[in-house]
Amino acid sequence: MATGFRAVFGVAEFRVLWCAAVLSTLGDQLARVALSVLVFERTNSPAWTALTYALTMLPALFSGILFSGVADRYPRRTVMVAADLLRAVVLAVMALPGVPLPLVAGLLVLAQLAEPPFAAAQGALLPTVLGDKYEAGQSVHLITHQAGLLLGFAGGGLAVYWLGTSGALAADAVTFAASALLLRLGLEARPAPASARTTRLRINEGAALVWRTPRLRLLVLLGWLALFTVVPEGLAAPFSDEVGTGAAGVGVLLAADPAGMVLGTVLLRYLPTERRVRLLGLLAVATALPLVAYLLHPGLLGAVTLLALSGLFSAYQVTAGATFVRLVPDARRGQALGFARSGLVAAQGVGVAGGGLLATATGSAATAIAIAAGVGVLAAAAVTTRWMALGPLEQLAEG
Repeated sequence: MATGFRAVFGVAEFRVLWCAAVLSTLGDQLARVALSVLVFERTNSPAWTALTYALTMLPALFSGILFSGVADRYPRRTVMVAADLLRAVVLAVMALPGVPLPLVAGLLVLAQLAEPPFAAAQGALLPTVLGDKYEAGQSVHLITHQAGLLLGFAGGGLAVYWLGTSGALAADAVTFAASALLLRLGLEARPAPASARTTRLRINEGAALVWRTPRLRLLVLLGWLALFTVVPEGLAAPFSDEVGTGAAGVGVLLAADPAGMVLGTVLLRYLPTERRVRLLGLLAVATALPLVAYLLHPGLLGAVTLLALSGLFSAYQVTAGATFVRLVPDARRGQALGFARSGLVAAQGVGVAGGGLLATATGSAATAIAIAAGVGVLAAAAVTTRWMALGPLEQLAEG
């Protein structure tokens, strides 16, 4: 396993992609913590806090479907650089002192519209850059992303305290600008992998490819189960208030799931690829199951333990994503990835928003989290039954 990780860092272009990902992930989480705390302090409403957090996710539904095809139509380096520059400019405007909260929310939506094309281009370029090292590289990327979430969330509260909301958003703008510069200078120029098509045709092809292929369809659904397990993330501020830890507890709660996922990703690398693929469904069920214990209204330590355990099992998403990429032809990989990822992010947005409304209706963030997790267990069990019926996937090589 360690040899595989060292090998991917021996690829110069992978190091560039990795550094850019570190910068943007840290900046993003800093901004999310700032917005969550700011909205809850101003409104004291779990619903508004969760809905604002969902604004970082829901735009992906439209952007991913409409714009992810540019990762196949235009050079992927160009797509990533343009997306980063757009986000840098928008966040710089958000950081200006005195910008009203509704305008900040609107600009946040605009910034998030650039995420799916960037992610589709990055995800489609990784197999080209790494070849047979792809799954190891995908694991490194996910570990890095989760570690970035861990550091960004855990240190976000302190950073916002030191920098203020405007300072945190300005720091996020700087990370995107630095990422754009790294990508432009460090990646090789490559032509677009596919000829120009109409937007409607690209949308239809991406969706049709996924939904007419049973294995791809189930892999996407396994990913979209995050709709149910993301609810604690959107309700971190209200739950922390419930247990009496306030803003100080928010970062700790948000960091627990990424910490578990980093550990789970490392541990899964010790299993053969074939076994990891077979276990996908069971791990999806196990991801939601610990969160049902929120019915017991745990304190901060108990909640952190449950979130870390859920995160540990959620590492199945690495194998699900790598398997999906391997099964999609390169010329259509950008649109297929964009469709899958935009659906994932949008599902998370729906989950966060729904969790906020449920918390308001029940009067308890903990109860809302438990209910969402219970439904998630049932949904995961249904998908798992279909996944296991497909049988083994023999053509996957070791990652």
